[in-house]
Amino acid sequence: MMRKRDLHSNAASKDDEEVDNAPSPTFEAEDLDVSSSDSEDELAADGEGEESESEVSAASLEDEEDDTDDAGSEGLDSSDDEIDRAVLDLVQGRNDDESQPPEHHPDRQDRTADAGTTQQAADESDSSDDERPNRNTVGRVPLEWYRNEDHIGYDLDANKIMTKKKDDRLEALLARNDSGKALRTIYDEYNDEEIVLSRQELELVQRIREGKFPHVEVNPFEPEVDWFTRDKEIHSLWQAPEPKRRFMPSKWEEKKIVKLVRALRKGWIKTTAERMATQQEPEAYLLWEDDGLISAKTPHGLSYLPPTKTPLPGHAESYNPPKEYLPTEEERRGWEQAEEEDRAGPLARAFTSLRQVPAYDRFINERFERCLDLYLCPRTRKKRVFVSDAKSLVPQLPKPRDLQPFPTALAMRYLGHSAPVRSVAVDASGQWLLSGSDDGSVRLWEVATARCMRTWHLAARVHCVAWCPAAGLRIVSAAAGNSVFLLPTGFGAEQEAASVQALQPAPAAKSAGAKAALCKWQRWAEGDGLELVHQHPVKHVTWHARGEYFASVAPTGNTQAVLVHQLSKQATQNPFRKNRGRVVRTAFHPSKPFFFVATQNHVRVYNLAKQALAKKLLAGSGVACLAVHPSGDHLIVGSEDKRLAWFDMDLSTKPYRSLRYHSQALRGVAFHARHPLFASASDDGAVNVFHGMVYQDLLTNPLIVPVKILRGHDIVQHEGVLDCAFHPSQPWLFTAGADATVCLFTNQ
Repeated sequence: MMRKRDLHSNAASKDDEEVDNAPSPTFEAEDLDVSSSDSEDELAADGEGEESESEVSAASLEDEEDDTDDAGSEGLDSSDDEIDRAVLDLVQGRNDDESQPPEHHPDRQDRTADAGTTQQAADESDSSDDERPNRNTVGRVPLEWYRNEDHIGYDLDANKIMTKKKDDRLEALLARNDSGKALRTIYDEYNDEEIVLSRQELELVQRIREGKFPHVEVNPFEPEVDWFTRDKEIHSLWQAPEPKRRFMPSKWEEKKIVKLVRALRKGWIKTTAERMATQQEPEAYLLWEDDGLISAKTPHGLSYLPPTKTPLPGHAESYNPPKEYLPTEEERRGWEQAEEEDRAGPLARAFTSLRQVPAYDRFINERFERCLDLYLCPRTRKKRVFVSDAKSLVPQLPKPRDLQPFPTALAMRYLGHSAPVRSVAVDASGQWLLSGSDDGSVRLWEVATARCMRTWHLAARVHCVAWCPAAGLRIVSAAAGNSVFLLPTGFGAEQEAASVQALQPAPAAKSAGAKAALCKWQRWAEGDGLELVHQHPVKHVTWHARGEYFASVAPTGNTQAVLVHQLSKQATQNPFRKNRGRVVRTAFHPSKPFFFVATQNHVRVYNLAKQALAKKLLAGSGVACLAVHPSGDHLIVGSEDKRLAWFDMDLSTKPYRSLRYHSQALRGVAFHARHPLFASASDDGAVNVFHGMVYQDLLTNPLIVPVKILRGHDIVQHEGVLDCAFHPSQPWLFTAGADATVCLFTNQ
């Protein structure tokens, strides 16, 4: 019994020695999880628990031995009480301001439980990023990746750093009010911890907010040395009393508050819950997205316009095209010898497999040009107009019956030619009609009776006939073969005498030289009249409004394609020294010194007074005929591409209207001298009549309305109506067809 008691007493003494020799524990403000009162209660509870444990151990010893000794248990109890008192004294001695809300961080307790540290060193290390390394080792990655996870990263041992449970709003408010460090506590989202700023750091932040230098040692305002007076001013320069606005409520703050209230009522400012709901990511997302590192949101508003898309490769860039699409050797050499900007596109090449296709040699050039286009070329936004009714886009044109009179029905046929009639012309009085045919004859008809009054048989096909517009003269001009014939009609004594006198050969016409080489004036061998012999076939003749000059067109004449003749002097001149293209038609301006020359693709307008080119009209391809409006400001051009183009001379060089109502090439166009009418004849056998009103107001555009389609000729060898001409005073239309007839259409 004595030995057991000695062993028990020795064990108790050893425990007392271990307690006395143990190092005194150190505590930091952030490591204390309870207040001073709570710590006393817990320590008291711990003391009672230890006493109960000692009593249990003593009771067990008494059960084993009959003779028990309570000295050992009393010694243990006394040693535990001493430890509890030391802890309570240490806790009560700390400043209440150094306490924090209760938080449990096992890893932080392990990190800060080093022996020998002081409270001052702990406070200094709370907000020092250099001394305290980050415990989160995931790197500089967005924390949004861990939004739906239960941890925020990993520590140095590759263990998960669990996300601490966030308190609700009420608990956070109570903890903020109980803590004296709430105003200088910041939250580190990266490490999921709160950091308390020291006094030095607070002073540093305060100086930065005031616009001062962070360090006190720096003095940005050195004493000024005035080199003139060097006297320091004692009194301030501004001693005015405080203004009244300093003591009045701010009206601008009132406006801001009203604006915020209005935004809250209308839902412009969202609550935290609404913002969090909108920020929630969808369950399905792009796997290879930029992970939020690069902002690729498409801008909105007028500051952003999307660039045009790059054109996709076409069939010409196929790696294995059919053999008929591969270029020949001549085409390849022509493509290689051409300039780079003149090449139509890439040269087609064939490969047996896709892996044999080489790299694209112009890849860098195209990318560079693409960058230049995006950087230098301006962009425009084309707004799409939503139209509910498509018929509203169609212009409201007047009805044809409101635009009368215009020719509507076939009234008379003029029969006598045995071949297609190429041209018709009406004199200024409207009594006589001329027609020229491929049978080599020129016939003079009386309009009212359709009676053939006279016939001239020429040696070649007649391509054009025209009347001399001079008052008091009745001269007929006809283009046949290489000659232009000027013939008197033989009606009217005075007019006939004047015509014969005008057609007498002049002595100047017999002179030799360069002028005589252009055209030869001579008397017609088969009757009265003159014959102008050209070097090339003549296709068209047109007269000036005064009847003094007329022009002839020989399309194959190159530099001598257009010749201008003077009737009184019987002289010929060549106004053009260069060939500008195949000339098809010419026309004089009715009142101004302008001369229209139509080639296959353009219509050039020359100023005869200045002898210079005034304008160049883009007429399309295959120009066949033209006509000038009586005002001279408008022009219609018919072409072989089935289009009728209306040009406004004061508007643009491009057509004001392009009409396509025919199914075949156009052969003739004409304007009415008095009525707002114009017509077009085509190989499809139809003549389209249009209402073309030209207003005196230059701001009003011409009104063009199709009113009637006239059909009266048969199609012979793919040729239909070859020419058309209006009556000078009546709304009548004469047409010449390939069926060797001339038709007259009148209004009913």
